[in-house]
Amino acid sequence: MNETGIISKISHQDFDTTYQKLKGVIENNPNLKIIAELNHQANASSVGLELNPTKIIMFGNPNLGTPLMQNSQTMGLDLPQKILVYQDNEGVVKVSYNNPLYLRDRHSITNQEGILNKIAGALDNITNAAIAG
Repeated sequence: MNETGIISKISHQDFDTTYQKLKGVIENNPNLKIIAELNHQANASSVGLELNPTKIIMFGNPNLGTPLMQNSQTMGLDLPQKILVYQDNEGVVKVSYNNPLYLRDRHSITNQEGILNKIAGALDNITNAAIAG
């Protein structure tokens, strides 16, 4: 695990394709609900600043997230789940998200390994589907 708790993957597609695939995977999962989408590039542009393409999608599954917050309410700082899609200065598109096992340690979650492993697997599958060429 990265000491920062961030998992990043390189996409084999352009920014828009990666983001749309990510969104589609989440929308087509009956257990997940999109809470919000933010376009950081557009927000920067609105105040005259430049930023490479950068969007974040927030989504959740209350059946998995609620028990974690019942265990440690500070987990609400990191829920709902978020996946960041961005293009770096070299034009490489990446997806990044918080490692649930890092969040376990950050929030002192106990006795929830099954849920945390399920979330970790889901995030891995979702992001793999988004970056696949």
